[in-house]
Amino acid sequence: MYSIVDIETTGNGIKGNKITEIAIFKYDGFKIIDEYTSLVNPQCDIPFFITGLTGIDNQTVKDAPTIDQIAKEIIEFTKDSIFVAHSVNFDYNVIKNEFKNLGLEYVRKKLCTVRLSRKLIPGYHSYSLGKLCSALNIPLTDRHRARGDAHATTLLFDKLLKTEGTEEVFKKFLNARSQEATLPPGLPKEVFDNLPLKPGVYYFKDRLGKIIYVGKAINIKKRVLSHFYDKASKEIKMCQVTVAIDFELAGSNLLALLMESNAIKHHYPEFNRAQKKNVQQYAIFGYEDRKGITHLAYNKLKAVPVPLMLFYSISDCRTYLETLCKTFDLCPKYCHLQENVLQCSHYTIVCNGVCRGNETVENYNQSVEKAISHMKLQDEHFVFTEKGRTPDEQAFVYIENGKYAGYGFISNENTFMSFTDLEPYLVKQKNTFETQRIVQSYLIKHPQKKLIAVAEEIL
Repeated sequence: MYSIVDIETTGNGIKGNKITEIAIFKYDGFKIIDEYTSLVNPQCDIPFFITGLTGIDNQTVKDAPTIDQIAKEIIEFTKDSIFVAHSVNFDYNVIKNEFKNLGLEYVRKKLCTVRLSRKLIPGYHSYSLGKLCSALNIPLTDRHRARGDAHATTLLFDKLLKTEGTEEVFKKFLNARSQEATLPPGLPKEVFDNLPLKPGVYYFKDRLGKIIYVGKAINIKKRVLSHFYDKASKEIKMCQVTVAIDFELAGSNLLALLMESNAIKHHYPEFNRAQKKNVQQYAIFGYEDRKGITHLAYNKLKAVPVPLMLFYSISDCRTYLETLCKTFDLCPKYCHLQENVLQCSHYTIVCNGVCRGNETVENYNQSVEKAISHMKLQDEHFVFTEKGRTPDEQAFVYIENGKYAGYGFISNENTFMSFTDLEPYLVKQKNTFETQRIVQSYLIKHPQKKLIAVAEEIL
């Protein structure tokens, strides 16, 4: 038994979406045996653009039952049947969420007529309900009203049931382990099946081949699948228009982060929000107090007259200052890791006592100057290595004048002594706030990471 469903909603995303109309046709595989249709009062205003699409306004639903008044009828009507809809995850998740808010559980097996149509009757330019009904000569009246769309979906479903190969396809789609009901309506399952369980970058594409989202993951396949389970409005909308997914292997999380950042800046995908905004910069700077003691402190870049080193988070500033304290025996109080104290008492750093009068100001300032010189030496050329995409290779990240300049992959069999050896493998990249922050944070967290200094620049 099948319950073929269509709903109209207020259009406020899955979690804020309220049903305004619902229609269900109970179908036994041969004919319609029952029908349930009702307007629903969403108990909130219906947006004008939704009224323009459906014709349903606040007045239309003023005297209609609320969802809590008809929920048990819907549950009973669809009991012991398979939930069918065109783009099933939308209708199913809205209903499920409405019932969840009422403290009611709703679980049904699902079939999607978009995915079934793509599998059983391939080759159509569009699989929207309107375009598909027009191409198959299926009558569709009262478009964008629940009963009209549900009835047309029922007629489409009837055609699909009578198509050659239906039994095997239906059995596969209803297999709980097949993930067919979870995948976006336009995404072929073989595309998802071919995704790797490795680190890298993935690209969601629409039917025109345009990249609409770029993501990175330690496990590409697992991360992509999580998008399909996400009920956020942005995720639902993105998955509805995704018909292809490409990927690039990275070998490590660091390389995936760098590749993702470059791809977002290059393609500026519609559904990426991160890395499109200006990033707040911070800087470490030095100054001398009335006692003649040289302080190292941090603040927003725009408030720093002579920055010594740039960072992209306060935590990175503090972590780096802690490293300087430990390396050059500096005082946490005068590096502003502890504020409003007479003497430092940092739990991991012990200074030589300038804050207690046990070290001369002159001697302490010399240590600060060494730390400042060390920061200035960071503007050098070097590479550091990371895990490659396969056991037979390694990745490298190239730093030029202290700034990120690109990455590459090189076979373990190849040795390199200078940048000239690496040049054929280098993928040059533009340094941005995001990539600089990624590399800087990585090196702060991995201070013992082997750095390979080189004297030549790649021109």
